[in-house]
Amino acid sequence: MSSDSIKTLQQKLFRGAEDTNGIQQTDSRDPGLTIQIPKPEVAPLAPKPPPKTSKAASGDSKIQQNGPTKNYRQRLSESLGVDYHGVEKYRLLQDENRERHWKRWGPYLSDRQWATVREDYSDNGDAWSHFPHEHSRSRAYRWGEDGIGGISDSHQRLCFSLALWNEQDSILKERLFGVTGHQGNHGEDVKEIYYYLDSTPTHSYMKFLYKYPQRKYPYEELVNENVHRDRNVEEYEILDTNVFDDDRYWDVFIEYAKDEDDPDNIYIRVTSYNRGPDPATLHIIPQLWFRNTWSWPAQKPPLPSLSAATTDDDISYIKVKHPEMGGNFLCCLPSPPPMGPDGNFVGDEDAVINPDLLFTENNTNFRRLYNGVNQSVCVKDAFHDHIIPSHKPQRGRSDSQGTDGSSTPRPTASTSTCEPLPQESPFVNSDKCGTKSAAHYIFRDVPGRGGCAVVRLKLTPLSPNKDRSLEDEGAFDDVVEERREEANEFYSSLLFGPISDDLKQVMRQALGGMLWTKQFYYFVQKEWIEGDPAQPPPPPGRQHIRNKHWRHMHIEDILSMPDKWEYPFFAAWDTAFHCIPLAVVDPVFAKKQLDILTREWYMKPDGQIPAYEWNFSDVNPPRRRATFRVFKIERKLTGREDIPFLERVFQKLLLNFTWWVNRKDSGGNNVFEGGFLGLDNIGIFNRSEPLPTGGNLRQADGTAWMAFYCLNMLNIALELAKHNAVYEDIASKFFEHFIFIADAMTYKSGDNESSLWNEKDGMYYDAIEFGPGNSIQLPVRSLVSLIPLYATLVLEPAVINRFPGFKKRMEWFIDNRPEISGRNMANMRAGGRGERRLLALASKERLVRILEKMLDEDEFFSEYGIRSLSKLHKEKPWGMQVNGDWHEVGYWPGESHSGMFGGNSNWRGPIWLAVNFLLIESLQRFYQYYGDELQVECPTGSGDYMNLVEVAEEIQHRIIHIFGRDMEGKRATNGGNVRLDQDPHFRDYVSFYEFFHGDTGRGLGASHQTGWTGLVAYHILQSGVSCRLPKTPRTPRSLVHHYFDETIDTQSEYGGDTQSLYSAISALEVNTLGDISPDAL
Repeated sequence: MSSDSIKTLQQKLFRGAEDTNGIQQTDSRDPGLTIQIPKPEVAPLAPKPPPKTSKAASGDSKIQQNGPTKNYRQRLSESLGVDYHGVEKYRLLQDENRERHWKRWGPYLSDRQWATVREDYSDNGDAWSHFPHEHSRSRAYRWGEDGIGGISDSHQRLCFSLALWNEQDSILKERLFGVTGHQGNHGEDVKEIYYYLDSTPTHSYMKFLYKYPQRKYPYEELVNENVHRDRNVEEYEILDTNVFDDDRYWDVFIEYAKDEDDPDNIYIRVTSYNRGPDPATLHIIPQLWFRNTWSWPAQKPPLPSLSAATTDDDISYIKVKHPEMGGNFLCCLPSPPPMGPDGNFVGDEDAVINPDLLFTENNTNFRRLYNGVNQSVCVKDAFHDHIIPSHKPQRGRSDSQGTDGSSTPRPTASTSTCEPLPQESPFVNSDKCGTKSAAHYIFRDVPGRGGCAVVRLKLTPLSPNKDRSLEDEGAFDDVVEERREEANEFYSSLLFGPISDDLKQVMRQALGGMLWTKQFYYFVQKEWIEGDPAQPPPPPGRQHIRNKHWRHMHIEDILSMPDKWEYPFFAAWDTAFHCIPLAVVDPVFAKKQLDILTREWYMKPDGQIPAYEWNFSDVNPPRRRATFRVFKIERKLTGREDIPFLERVFQKLLLNFTWWVNRKDSGGNNVFEGGFLGLDNIGIFNRSEPLPTGGNLRQADGTAWMAFYCLNMLNIALELAKHNAVYEDIASKFFEHFIFIADAMTYKSGDNESSLWNEKDGMYYDAIEFGPGNSIQLPVRSLVSLIPLYATLVLEPAVINRFPGFKKRMEWFIDNRPEISGRNMANMRAGGRGERRLLALASKERLVRILEKMLDEDEFFSEYGIRSLSKLHKEKPWGMQVNGDWHEVGYWPGESHSGMFGGNSNWRGPIWLAVNFLLIESLQRFYQYYGDELQVECPTGSGDYMNLVEVAEEIQHRIIHIFGRDMEGKRATNGGNVRLDQDPHFRDYVSFYEFFHGDTGRGLGASHQTGWTGLVAYHILQSGVSCRLPKTPRTPRSLVHHYFDETIDTQSEYGGDTQSLYSAISALEVNTLGDISPDAL
């Protein structure tokens, strides 16, 4: 092979140039951001590559092509001409039109299936103890599968993921480990380092990074240390141990790339770098298996099968047969030997590493767990026994001593000792067939400081003997690189204006993480309650533990998860926020998420929407504004209006609204109790339980949420009225309902009126009503006080004039019910900027008074957004004594000090992106009405006055500062961790936590919550152009106005003096997101 050919092949593997810090730089040919695999420090010319690549270089007619060829982007662009808007957008259109099923395969494996409610068949509902981590490798799952950086088909019949072994651990690393809700001092928490780096919406390209220690994994240390810490101490993380000292770990990158025009052909590349100082050995064990569907029914279904075979060129592959899928093949290419940082191969340059194909059954090892009888000779944990000598069953070892070192209690039946298997008994199937398989690659003595090992596989329905890409690693890598470049093209199309490279990367990882956290969610409540015919019946009392009223539920869908490890289940409130940024990249998927939760196999017949699997009946806020927002984002992206979607969801939301009115307004006074409403421990009492004081809790936020719900429904009704006049009457109904709910912020208490507004403090508070004329306010300054700002809607004069019936009804109310229309809300008589009308709970005077506290840096206004509780309560906690017990709310800016709701979230000080997003939207809508006339001091006491859209942008910038690098290269979310901020192999990767420290911005809670924390991508798209670096002075604002338009028409209906500069520009180009200000939406 010529030196040029060798260099070309090496560049395909190690793409890009390097800066002085050893970090790979973006190839100049790539549009936009490129998230690269870091390459070794030095890459001189490599020696002769392994023999399998020499075939292409020697002029094989099947591989060699004459002259340069055009890539798929070029060919598609020439074919479509002016209709070309990018390869990925073309694939999305193909998928939507069902021309190609591009989303058949995706990252649908959970990060954790063990210890979920679905797998819990205990008599006490303790999911954490019933199915602990140490059972997961030996026990078949009933309702789903998990793995590391894995994929599956959309029905999760066939699964693929990666297992690893460092020759130190007592088990294979085939799933992510973490402490349970019982073990963690702040609840459950994953104790691994991994990143979702990239994904396109069709999953035509995906990248995942897992950092695997070379030392023995500290399972026992992590459990024991966290168990012994109390809630006042920070969690003990894996970086607090010594396993990453001296950089003794592997960076394992997993990439998936689909063929250019065939979504079922999937190229898989696993690239592992030794970051440590010394040579080390790594076992890379890709696994392919079927979800167990045969152990549960009384009559066994036809079994799928996996079996070994070899091509004419001696390439090993696994044949897949499934009665519902047809045939597939996993081709396991021979790998070149490890390559050193100097570009030289280790050992014989002509040597190749061929995998050993292993097979077993995805069946429970009853013998290991319960000293029972196995259903098959080979069982789920066979690869552990086959590869790791210390994992083989030993005489006298108790099942209560897990090989992962954890000490979770086991079921009583499983505490027997295990006798060793007879010596001749194999762990894996010698006939090379089964329902679970693996390709075992061993890379010995991979050089340190950047030595590399590569595994290539291909999952395909095509016959391996006819697949030319298997014979040339260069051609294989070209496919991966082309998909990566198409991903660059897609994400570049979203950007408008100059955004820093760092913020581009944050946005890309946020959106990529949201696409990675899709999951196949399977749950049939009736079968779960009653148990399976082929299994022992569940304990009799189990059916009364949870979710007994949801017998209609039958779920088998791809859903957006909050966090696939900590929260591997859908949460209705979270989903609404997920769909905002998801709509930017894939409006069809976002619409489906909103639509599906209102379908009859989710929603109860009475209209209640399920909350989450721990308790479907818990009450989340009625947050359905996302429906109209997603509708408008799609309209901006494509120019299409999906009225059937909007109407279908609206009809179901009418049922849900009725449920709220009938079930959560006990006195019929339009004052709503709601419950915890997603804010967990924000109150002085647990708001989901009866008050220890007696009486009823009148919730300012519950009532405000319903007012907000009314305005959302009103807004959608006006949009639908453009197409069907019937909805004009419905809009009038919601207008009246909003008026009455707003009036109920002052409620009747006997013959007297009591208000949720505190005139002295200028804040809204909850109140306890003990009886007629006997109520008290709870003066806690929290989000409860700010949520009434959400209930805001601006009506354009053209909209009002378009619907004369609605206009007449509204004016009648204003003229004939002034005591209602003018008491607890903005004055609807006065037209605002452009003669708009404002529907809002907060009048101008109340708005200003609330903002005075909200923008005070000694109260709510942090450097990183709006706190969930005023910092005032740090020095002045508020409490009361009830029945001899002291109940108190104080400022806790970090983790919770309370066990309320599991103790793994905290609403007494930290910053949450979801509620900040709604406050930003509200300020933008207020600006539509007040314009520059209303200026407030921001921050309070600074002497700097801003209009409300400038305030909204300042909050956005502070939120972005959580993730962006400051002048010293630090990210607030990293909490001052030097390795995360400065290490070249960590510093470019961002973790998207569940919530953030109220003073420092440090990430807290779930560490991969790209669910609603993915909203930061939306903020970057909207205001990243003008965002300054963190901890730098604020500069004068540009003239660009970002605000949200509530007009129901596509074009803005008001004068040019108020129109965003971005709107005028971006309106020229459909299919580029550009501006997402209200004028454009």
